[in-house]
Amino acid sequence: MHNKPTFSQTILLKNMYINPQNLAKSADDSHLVSSVTDEEMQEHYDNFYEDVFIECEDKYGEIEEMNVCVNLGDHLAGNVYIKFCQEEHAEAAVNDLNKRWFGGRPIFAELSPVTDFREACCFQYAKGECHRCGFCNFMHLKPISLQLRKFLYGRQLRRHHSRDHVGTRRTRSSSPRHDHHHN
Repeated sequence: MHNKPTFSQTILLKNMYINPQNLAKSADDSHLVSSVTDEEMQEHYDNFYEDVFIECEDKYGEIEEMNVCVNLGDHLAGNVYIKFCQEEHAEAAVNDLNKRWFGGRPIFAELSPVTDFREACCFQYAKGECHRCGFCNFMHLKPISLQLRKFLYGRQLRRHHSRDHVGTRRTRSSSPRHDHHHN
């Protein structure tokens, strides 16, 4: 069990991301019948990531990095870690997010001791070699598409270079298989 810090740049949103692939996996990590393509899965994930990133950055402050766990174990499954540039932004986010809902479920936010994600990540998973079937105690982080990475992190650069920044969102198609509801 990790100690909960009294201040940190990083927040944890517990079990916030519902991975449709995990819903279609059995305990031995084999896939059950699923009609969702890899492209649809990536689009679903990118849409989730973009929604959370933009909402949190616009409302609480600049984000240094955001990571989402796709482990199957309950203590890591769907955990979202957001590292803000300022501790005050993280504290404000925790205080506000605990009063909010996402996807019909309450958000459970707390400060996290994790500040260096390289140490917390499973290197075998990153290389496609983790044999613990998603129940690894190190983070299995799902990457976002290169297009979304350029958009979100490029948005920060544009904001620093222009005071007249008008928020724009990347164009995306809505997936007919997934409803996106959040408050």
